[in-house]
Amino acid sequence: MRLLLVEDDALLGDGITEGLTDAGFVVDWLKDGESARLALMTEHSFDGVVLDIGLPRMDGLQLLAWIRRERGHLPVLLLTARDSIEDRIKGLDAGADDYLIKPFALGELCARVRALVRRGKGKRDGELCWQDLALDPAHQSVQQAGQMLNLTAMEYRLLHLLMANHPHYLSRPQLEEKLYGWQQDIESNTLDVHLSHLRKKLHNVVIRNARNMGWRLEEKE
Repeated sequence: MRLLLVEDDALLGDGITEGLTDAGFVVDWLKDGESARLALMTEHSFDGVVLDIGLPRMDGLQLLAWIRRERGHLPVLLLTARDSIEDRIKGLDAGADDYLIKPFALGELCARVRALVRRGKGKRDGELCWQDLALDPAHQSVQQAGQMLNLTAMEYRLLHLLMANHPHYLSRPQLEEKLYGWQQDIESNTLDVHLSHLRKKLHNVVIRNARNMGWRLEEKE
């Protein structure tokens, strides 16, 4: 899942980015509201936004109002140091899906973001199942026929995308857009290497590549 983090505090933003990345998210971090608005105007692949209220150039509530007008039901979690009930009500009334007051535990932030994204996609249960595969986003674990698979973080993210979008094919640009943030340099064969490693760890499951279409999961013939 790809998130946009909008936070102007460098130390806090760095910690949130690291924590969300460790939890399996791809995070793009911007430090002001106007830059975030411009990114959302041109970038349509975000699964959710983690948004600070006190931002330069355009504050969080103004950006939230714009998101609700232009991006509909994109999940938004607000972060703020303001702890009055009035401020919380104002944020939720502006269209926020959830609210966290600083300081907060990173584990709680990750859990709330996962829940928001699931609800945004109309899913009541976070677990994904296909054939004998069972993927648990809450614990970032995958079992096949009841046996735990030892996947790297990138292999897990790749399998998550393939399972969540089955039976549709995902093209190279679609996969790279979801797997990598703006700050990451991608070598031309990086995706192919991860796909090759993942294929070797799956039993009775094929990652099929169709020319000009991309990849999807199929049962081994």
